[in-house]
Amino acid sequence: MDSTAKLLIFLASSLTLFLLKFLHKYWWIPFKIQRALSLQGIKGPPYEFIHGNNKASTRFRYEALSKPMASLTHNIVPRVIPQIHSWINTYGKNYLTWEGNRAQLVISEPELIKEILKTNDGSFPKRKDDSSIIHKIIGEGLVTSEGAKWAKQRKLANHAFHGESLKNMNPAVIASVETMLEKWKGREGEEIEVFNEFRLLTSEVISRTAFGSNYLEGKKIFDMLTKLAILVSRNYFKTPIPGIR
Repeated sequence: MDSTAKLLIFLASSLTLFLLKFLHKYWWIPFKIQRALSLQGIKGPPYEFIHGNNKASTRFRYEALSKPMASLTHNIVPRVIPQIHSWINTYGKNYLTWEGNRAQLVISEPELIKEILKTNDGSFPKRKDDSSIIHKIIGEGLVTSEGAKWAKQRKLANHAFHGESLKNMNPAVIASVETMLEKWKGREGEEIEVFNEFRLLTSEVISRTAFGSNYLEGKKIFDMLTKLAILVSRNYFKTPIPGIR
């Protein structure tokens, strides 16, 4: 057998192995998980090859945000997380959904939520995915860390939320609100974009209370964070091509 034939056999076997692994990861495992949970009475939107339910989630969000709310109400779930609101109504309080080929069990029953939050034996570890967008942004913070690292960070963060610490923030918060209201007085009769105004107010309060400065001094940082949040929002439900992120 000449070298060309050997090369062709090697390429064919490599391609076959790749396809088998690909189908196992993106078709067989999701099918197996979906069937196992279905036998336990847990339903959910059907898994779409590679995409999972990402395209459906994007469609729900686009439709919800494409039109204004019918009325001012505290019931904002249908607008903020419309896909979850719709699927809970369709499949029940606990259902299975898919972020790409990653299975996610959504639980909204209070007692089950309490059980998960109270469990300390490591039965419900946090998601570990160094390549995810969220992990790249927040790193090893309170949201993603576990064990001793989480305990240390939680202890440091607790101090900022003690009663006395919060009381000491009151003057800075009041000063920020007064500054915003004074600016509004000068725009009497004009239409005000309230969302943007409160975003600026939040940034001003954080600047004053956390860094002892004002929003203008850290404007560049807050502008970059805003742009980063927009990019995350746009790309969170996009399914990356396997092997090319």
